[in-house]
Amino acid sequence: MSNRHKAVKKSMVVLFTCLFMVTTALAGCSKSEPSTNESGPQNHTTIDHSKPLTLTVFSNAANYQGEQTGWYGKLLKDKFNITLNILAPQVAGDQLYKTRSAAGDLGDILIIENSQLEELIPVGLVMDITDRVANTKYLSQYVDNHFKPFNGGFDKVNPEGKIYGLPTFVADTSPTTFSEELPYSSPILPWDYYKGVGAPKLNNLTDLLNVLKQMQAEYPKTPDGKPIVPITLWKDWDGGGMENVRWLSNWYGYEQPNGTSTIQLNAKGDIVPLIDDNSMYKKIVQFYFTANQMGLIDPDSASQDWNKVAEKLTNKQVLLLWYSWQRGFYNSIERGMNGDGNVAVPIADTRIIQSSDAYYGSGRVFAVGSKAKEPDRIMEFLDWFVSPEGLRYTTNGFEGFNYEKTTDGKFKLTQVGQTAFQENTPVPEEYGGGGYQDGQSKINSMIMSDFVKDPDSGEFYNNNYWSSTKEANKTTLTTDWQSTFNATNATEYYLKNNMIDIVPNINTSFGVDSSDIKNKRSQISDYVKNTSWKMVFAKNQGDFDQLWAKMKTDVVGLGWNDVVASDTEKAKKIVQMRAEALASK
Repeated sequence: MSNRHKAVKKSMVVLFTCLFMVTTALAGCSKSEPSTNESGPQNHTTIDHSKPLTLTVFSNAANYQGEQTGWYGKLLKDKFNITLNILAPQVAGDQLYKTRSAAGDLGDILIIENSQLEELIPVGLVMDITDRVANTKYLSQYVDNHFKPFNGGFDKVNPEGKIYGLPTFVADTSPTTFSEELPYSSPILPWDYYKGVGAPKLNNLTDLLNVLKQMQAEYPKTPDGKPIVPITLWKDWDGGGMENVRWLSNWYGYEQPNGTSTIQLNAKGDIVPLIDDNSMYKKIVQFYFTANQMGLIDPDSASQDWNKVAEKLTNKQVLLLWYSWQRGFYNSIERGMNGDGNVAVPIADTRIIQSSDAYYGSGRVFAVGSKAKEPDRIMEFLDWFVSPEGLRYTTNGFEGFNYEKTTDGKFKLTQVGQTAFQENTPVPEEYGGGGYQDGQSKINSMIMSDFVKDPDSGEFYNNNYWSSTKEANKTTLTTDWQSTFNATNATEYYLKNNMIDIVPNINTSFGVDSSDIKNKRSQISDYVKNTSWKMVFAKNQGDFDQLWAKMKTDVVGLGWNDVVASDTEKAKKIVQMRAEALASK
């Protein structure tokens, strides 16, 4: 998830595309309403679809740039006569935001960071959509509990509390509920390989490295001859530091709050600068360094991007995973029957920090550009996007191909649907042709999460939590894991063993950095992440220590203390809001 905050959101970029094992740390239920395929405003304004419309979508979440094609592209063309042209800073670089905002037009639909929304409101680059949202059928359901409180947090630039942004991945449970079966970040290993080396108890990170070494020796290649790597890293999600370091820090109770780049925060409210000698950030960089000294780090790490990593995950070429949703690249019911799949393997000395469901969203927003073409058609699309039909398409593909109705009115994955994402299954021409994964929504984000309840089935859109999937998922893999750890799922295990702290999810405005802080933050972020990578691949411990010592000194000269002071104020606001959320339970 730094200026770009790739963090949770960037990790989420593929979560809803991981068809079978989607897990987003979000859950909830929406107002029950009879299902309909009808979309559009409640006042039934007639919208003319006769003219083709191309919408420019500026998406910080996208890993793809260009026209939305494939089955989702055909769906939107047939339904709305619109084509999406996606602009992706993750592909084109951060300069894209600066260039287009300076020119006064970011695009028609924007998926941007909270901090960017706060910059764009006062300069008039986003549209006030308060009245337009009120006139929708589906979005209007979420105004009072979700959209108004979120936009109200931007009071410095939005004193009237108008709706400018629709937060992403919104859950409809409560501000303190955590509904996932697996924490967002925790140690995950392939069960069969772990058992194949004796399934030793893991007491600490040293034990983890040792078991990875044993697994590497026992399982050097996939059945079809591809090399297996214990740990693989990638740079293209880096923000204020190494993103791969950020999320392992969570295992030991420290998170990097969104909107910050120089500090970490724990559940008690302790604020620790990244460059503190005792910081969890340093400890995890040291962990990766030690792993590399042991020959456990993928040699492609410094040069590959996320898409290459995704390929390796699909091929079961990586031993250590840490995002819950990464299981979706390989796990399937069929494989689970054979005891094959990636599962949580707890490390005894961890104390995971986990945010609750994202009741107010998760750090990015959908907005409409102030110069947007045909805003009525945009709002019609966004309203459909959160409708039962729209959510089903985004999260589960299409009925008859990916899933089917059961006799009790619920849904069940088809044989094809269980592995369509992983195998990029060819899609029938009538739906648009091409591969299933290739044709999925390249916007790569959602307004309401897949843990909202579908009014037709009464179950979450997330197919992992369908009763039919749960029943089918009573596989050798699941039952073996449950008997080994004496728990139904990983979250239950961590709660039972006092190994997790669940903190209220805070998603709000923290104010816009001054140009001075922004410049200092940018320089410091570049320095910290570049040095961190050098430390991971340092020749020896002496070089590692020298790089760390030099970084600690150099960043002070770049304005470190000023940025830390700014980030500390943000963290204090989070601590205060968490205390208020807990007090109001």
